[in-house]
Amino acid sequence: MVIRQFFILLLLAIGVAHPAFALSKIEASVDRNPVMEGEYFVLNISVDDEIDTGKLDTSALLKDFIVGRTSVSRSTQIMNFDAVKETRWQVLLAPKQKGQLTIPAFTIDGISSAPIPLKVVETGSQPAQMNNLFIDAKVSTDEAYVGQLITYKVKLYLAVELQRGVLSAPVIEGAQIKQIGEDKDGSEIVDGRRYRVIERTYGIIPDLPGQVNIKGATFAGDVLVESQRRGGMFGFNESRPMQAGAPSLTVQVNPAPTSFQGQWLVADLVVLKENFPEDIKEFTVGSPITRTITLLASNADENSLPDIVQSLPNELKSYPEKPQRQTFVRDAQIVSQYSITSAIVPSKAGTFTLPEVKVPWWNPHLKRQETATLPARTIVVTGGAVTDAPAQASWQANSAADNNDSWMVKVFAALWLTTLVAWIITLIAWRRALKNQSAAPTAINASMSSAQSVNVAGLQGLEQACASGDVSRIMLQLQRYFSELQQAPMTLDKIAEQSPQLAQAIQQLQIAAYSAKADASSHTDSANTNNANTNKLSAECAALLNAVKACEHKHSASKSVPLSPLNPK
Repeated sequence: MVIRQFFILLLLAIGVAHPAFALSKIEASVDRNPVMEGEYFVLNISVDDEIDTGKLDTSALLKDFIVGRTSVSRSTQIMNFDAVKETRWQVLLAPKQKGQLTIPAFTIDGISSAPIPLKVVETGSQPAQMNNLFIDAKVSTDEAYVGQLITYKVKLYLAVELQRGVLSAPVIEGAQIKQIGEDKDGSEIVDGRRYRVIERTYGIIPDLPGQVNIKGATFAGDVLVESQRRGGMFGFNESRPMQAGAPSLTVQVNPAPTSFQGQWLVADLVVLKENFPEDIKEFTVGSPITRTITLLASNADENSLPDIVQSLPNELKSYPEKPQRQTFVRDAQIVSQYSITSAIVPSKAGTFTLPEVKVPWWNPHLKRQETATLPARTIVVTGGAVTDAPAQASWQANSAADNNDSWMVKVFAALWLTTLVAWIITLIAWRRALKNQSAAPTAINASMSSAQSVNVAGLQGLEQACASGDVSRIMLQLQRYFSELQQAPMTLDKIAEQSPQLAQAIQQLQIAAYSAKADASSHTDSANTNNANTNKLSAECAALLNAVKACEHKHSASKSVPLSPLNPK
């Protein structure tokens, strides 16, 4: 037993010292024959030894074939102390022309393979059930207009298991292309054979008129195919590289007609819709009315949809949010949507008309201009004009929280009433001081000093309100300050009449306050949005304070003239 093991080890040692492996044959084969023109097939080349992969020269194939990806594998099998080694190449080839071609012989270390005669037939002449993988593509129209959305659908048919792969977009010059929606995975039966089908949709938007050439989408990857093991009875699945391409297509693109009036928009169908509080019959002065206008277009690009600008009466102020654009697929149709939400704030009571909204568009099927229309709407606004502090501040409260409307109005009304009573008391005391002839000039000067200190205190209160960032508090303190300064009740409208700078500052502050809330509700990054809104509000408050101080100097100069004769000379 020991002697036998010794001889076995001796034979193995001799085999290692003097290897018997040497290249003795080269075999070449194709996975199918005949093949179609332009269709990829696999050329297998194998040698019975482990050799340098760079020894295989495939440059002779470039004359009649498109040479694609090449993969290399090595294997070693040991059976009954006999080791069989193999080096194998898999080369993707596509014939450049139909007819009878020949795959030439390959020579490595003086050993050559046999040439392979190959029959190449015309594209489409082979039955579909003969193909394990192929691509089909089609466009929605052969004739389009500049800016029109052309739908390009590509289908990848697989009769074998997909291991990995990449489906590339078609190549186009003079047009924009983007994928729309997600891939669809399904199955179809073609000529009695079931295929797995992967469908992808692209949107093509031509930029210039003329003929647009679409080089079809391509696929490159690996599939698992059944292969017979050499010398065995059973088959197994092996990975095989494959490539396929969709046929090229052309589309004739026409320019926009010169007769078209308006911003150019081409679509299959365009519709305008409106979201409005239909259940409210009458609206209140100062209360915001939320209105959303939506523009829908079938088979159109979302970026080609025009912006909608609402023309409203002067008594209605509009505070629009940032428009929203999106594209989605519904009932196998690509639908683009543009929507804009606005808060409409009436400043006076009455009956007002929201004008109709029109969007012109071009119908490519009927070859004529059409118009999508949103009809005019009449609204009734009740309540007095915005002439007091509670009404001006109430819409701010309404836009923040509807449940606190009545409470906020009552608080502001109480504050304003308190301010009015204090002003009346001060006015009576001031008039009595003027009637008192025995009062010394020093008393008048003291009264002026006291009034001046009140103004300073009012200005400090306004600055503190601006620092708090509460717009309602700022507006209320502004009215207090000017009421004390003018010795008469002052509304925001009357304050705005003091100077153009003051009027603009009040308007910008109101817009900034409402826009801050609108932007915060339409953005996902709340931290950045809050910082931006705070900075904007601080800038508007600074402008308001500058306008107030400038108006105060003007008021002091004008008041000094009637007081000067009271001082004895």
